[in-house]
Amino acid sequence: MASFYLVSLGCAKNLVDSEVIIGGLTGAGWRLVDEAEEAKVLIVNTCGFIQSAVREAIDEILAMARYKEGDREKFLVVVGCLVQRYGQKLADELSEVDLFVGTEGQEGFAGLLDELLLRGEAARRLVLPGRSLMSSASPRVLTTPSYRAWLKITEGCNNHCSYCMIPAIRGELRSRSLDDLIIEAQRLETLGVRELSLIAQDSTAYGRDLSPDVSLEALLRRLLSETGIPWLRLLYLYPTGISDDLLSIMADNSRIMPYLDLPMQHVSDRVLRAMNRRYDKRQLVALLERIRGKLPHIALRTTFLVGFPGESIEDFLEIEEFLRDQQLDHVGVFAYAREEGAPSARLKPQVPAREKKRRVSRLLKLQAELSARRLERFVGKVEPVLIEGVSSESDLLLQGRTRFQAPEVDGCVLINDGMANPGDIVQVLITEAMTYDLLGGILDEEEGRKGNAVP
Repeated sequence: MASFYLVSLGCAKNLVDSEVIIGGLTGAGWRLVDEAEEAKVLIVNTCGFIQSAVREAIDEILAMARYKEGDREKFLVVVGCLVQRYGQKLADELSEVDLFVGTEGQEGFAGLLDELLLRGEAARRLVLPGRSLMSSASPRVLTTPSYRAWLKITEGCNNHCSYCMIPAIRGELRSRSLDDLIIEAQRLETLGVRELSLIAQDSTAYGRDLSPDVSLEALLRRLLSETGIPWLRLLYLYPTGISDDLLSIMADNSRIMPYLDLPMQHVSDRVLRAMNRRYDKRQLVALLERIRGKLPHIALRTTFLVGFPGESIEDFLEIEEFLRDQQLDHVGVFAYAREEGAPSARLKPQVPAREKKRRVSRLLKLQAELSARRLERFVGKVEPVLIEGVSSESDLLLQGRTRFQAPEVDGCVLINDGMANPGDIVQVLITEAMTYDLLGGILDEEEGRKGNAVP
């Protein structure tokens, strides 16, 4: 039985691709190993959207290549966005790699590796399959903890933001059918998934390429009626795609987490136009008022891209003012990266790297202060918490997340009193708020029923 080792880089959407690769290989008789030196084939699933991800991917490829030194029986395969973006140029420059496969090659991966083992160096090539879409029939082995999973509802994107390479790499929007997504969600439920996070490049675009009656709202209604998964979470929503119907569904159904991830990228009207974002600051303010009118206790996450070409200090300060005024719960801040092939690469003037770094640090410092104050509202409240296991900070603490904290990107709840198992949803009395995390103790069932939870 041939063995393989896989490194998955980048976002949750990329991780789902890796899970399909693992499922296909293990289903074909391959064996996944935990150590690179034990593997016959080394696989790196790459991200390639921005230059920092490109550098990380190249570093990881070269690190894996070292395991091949002196061992002609070991092969290195690179798959994913980096290959799709750079194609033959990448193949020409990385002779250490035996096989390159683009973003759409997960389904036929086992056949490609079988050929590689059979023919050796003669099978070295670049494979860029045509556009495809995973389905509930795609083999998939979860690599996340058993109690949570990602549900990838679309592939590609039609937004064409000026700084972004996603449409060029991943293609145009392609949505999975409602029936297909429900089948996968039901299967994930049988595996013990308690939290299902819906992901896409733009989740609000789901179904626009199918028919008028297929939408994110329609998908949520069916997930609510045809599964019993207790926590459903929405991620990566384009601001102008938030409908009143979506907010009403969230307000009426406690199984949908009171949490929205809305990547705004900027608030300066001038910069937003240059980014090819389809809204202005006035619309963002109105959107937040509308959301909070329906869901007053909602947690809001966003990201900002600073140092965009031509961004003045006045443009930047608009973000600071916006953060102080709007009091968002979770904010990611990234420095603009000039990407070859993106329309924004031609814009001038470019903001100096040192200034971009300074602006990122300044916003993160401000948001840390705001986040700490936002978390204080939970002290003295009882909150449902999904237990993740022993804390990475101390074996004496458990760790979990509230409804207001998404996996991998937000803070957590540290638990210093009580016992529970990973995947349990328990009532926790919050006793302390820190910059990004909360501290509390688990209540017994009777105490939990008497608790005062944040609605």
